[in-house]
Amino acid sequence: MTVDPPYLPPYLRIAAELRRRIASEDLAPGDRVPSTRRITEEWGVAMATATKALAALNQEGLVRAVPGVGTVVTEPDRGGGGRGAARVEGLSRERVVRAAIALADIEGLGALTMRRVATEFGTSTMALYRHVPSKGELVRLMSESVFSGAPSGPEPAGWRPRLAREIRWLWSQYERHPWLARAMAGLTRPMASPHAMSYTERTLRTLRGLGLKPYEMIHTHLALMGYAQGVAMAVELESQARQDTGMTADEWLAANETHMDSVQLRGEYPVLSTLFGDEEFDLELGALFEFGLERLLDGIESLVERSHEPQ
Repeated sequence: MTVDPPYLPPYLRIAAELRRRIASEDLAPGDRVPSTRRITEEWGVAMATATKALAALNQEGLVRAVPGVGTVVTEPDRGGGGRGAARVEGLSRERVVRAAIALADIEGLGALTMRRVATEFGTSTMALYRHVPSKGELVRLMSESVFSGAPSGPEPAGWRPRLAREIRWLWSQYERHPWLARAMAGLTRPMASPHAMSYTERTLRTLRGLGLKPYEMIHTHLALMGYAQGVAMAVELESQARQDTGMTADEWLAANETHMDSVQLRGEYPVLSTLFGDEEFDLELGALFEFGLERLLDGIESLVERSHEPQ
């Protein structure tokens, strides 16, 4: 009589295979493990299943999330046990929010679930709900935590440098936290977040007294914020693409150079194909942001000047 092997859910089978690769050192300490997107492609499973597989390994202490890199194999733990118990001890709203920010910084907002955060503490999802009632509230608290900061140093003289400092500070937060632009993208349905509203207050205070009408002040603020969010969406997409493909933007361009050249050689894009001649052009999002910001500030300055012209 034969006995069928016990059934394992797909995520446990995937975790077992990755665990085997780690044990055999096919994946050595510091190596990136397959991303959730790569797991879905390799095993033909849903994104939620891939997330649960990595969460199981994380709970065992075999992998960890590294900002800007992805999920990597951890160094062997040579200390005592109790990892999960130690992490869940003293669980608080602040710790949950910090863990969620760290997770979203690496894997994106799409990978963020209450269950996924719970695995970081080796506890149940219900334990998290005692501190944060829903994912929506968690995202609000994450955004609120980021907006609790403010530009440092003495305030510059003049409305334009002050306004530029505020929007550059916002851009720096989008660069550090690629998920933030999407979380704050609802311009017509803003969240009731005191710290985010403090950012708006600082911007409007800078514009006050310049002769602008109330709607011009709020439109100026929203136009600048929307511009930063738009460029920052590309930061999030690049972060996700790097995690999914394992390639930097330069490496991806090199891999697709032959195809890109074949398209341009058709002669259908004469301006684009000859724009730079033999010069090289590297699209850097920070430089793009600065170029657009200066043009927006030029336009705002023109608006301010016109507001002082005699009617």
